[in-house]
Amino acid sequence: MAVPSTPPQRPGLESKRFLIVTGKGGVGKTTVCAAEALALANKGKRVLVCMCHAKERLSTMFGSELIGPDVAPVAPNVWAVNMDPTRALEEYGAMMLKSRALYKLLFDNRYVRTFFRAVPGMQEWTLLGKAWWHTTETREDGSPLYDVVILDAPATGHGLDMLRVPKVILDVVPPGLLRRDAERAWQLFQDPKTCAVVLVTLPEEMPTTETIELAHALQGELRLPIGKIVVNCVLPPLFSKEERAALEGAKAAPIDSPADATVAAGRSRALREHVQASALARLSKELPVPPSFLPQLFEDAAQPKAIRELAKRVG
Repeated sequence: MAVPSTPPQRPGLESKRFLIVTGKGGVGKTTVCAAEALALANKGKRVLVCMCHAKERLSTMFGSELIGPDVAPVAPNVWAVNMDPTRALEEYGAMMLKSRALYKLLFDNRYVRTFFRAVPGMQEWTLLGKAWWHTTETREDGSPLYDVVILDAPATGHGLDMLRVPKVILDVVPPGLLRRDAERAWQLFQDPKTCAVVLVTLPEEMPTTETIELAHALQGELRLPIGKIVVNCVLPPLFSKEERAALEGAKAAPIDSPADATVAAGRSRALREHVQASALARLSKELPVPPSFLPQLFEDAAQPKAIRELAKRVG
């Protein structure tokens, strides 16, 4: 099965206010966030990328200064922030109380901080809620400060738990400021006009299975709109179906000559193409959105040049 050409991007992705990028760990979520941000910026959008207290690699991809808990520019029309849960909670508390000094008076002690850390889902909400809050910021003329906010969400399991938090708040928290904000955020997340989940995966068996399970949970349990599937590191096929079958059937043998090494390399590549083709077929059949493809780069993908090339593909 040949790798199909990248299908046209579903219309309207650039019109979303909030993009949630998630997937199995190690599939290239942050790389896709950087490429998507640059592609949207090239269309004239003001984009903010929010990382969840992550090991910071985005600055290398943009060739910028290190990204910390303060929003900072990283490329033309692109900003980024590496959200810290303690800092985010302080910002949220200061906004609710209308005073940072009052927040520090009431909450800035180790007993209260320990209590908040012990509340299930509170850390996840401080990060998710902060990312959502950036969609509400406006400029002096009333226009959005950022046209699109991209959340570089945690990997599959933790990411799913984070996205469950607003729903849990609505189910158990009595009316008040926390519930009000969770309700506003949840309405935005569930609206396909304003939000899209971008699933990132690899053309391999385990990431494919996990992505399909994640998609079912997002749609069935949470009813969140899946806007895009990105299959990262796709290889262009070298062999026809018949050639691949012949190479796969070749027995592994000691490598005693250049010809033996060539056959062994061809067999390895044919096996990988077979796995890739099976994964792409499953994704196309079992997911609600036709997958898009990013090529395997034979250079460091965490460099500005590589991100610019990937931005052309995703955009």
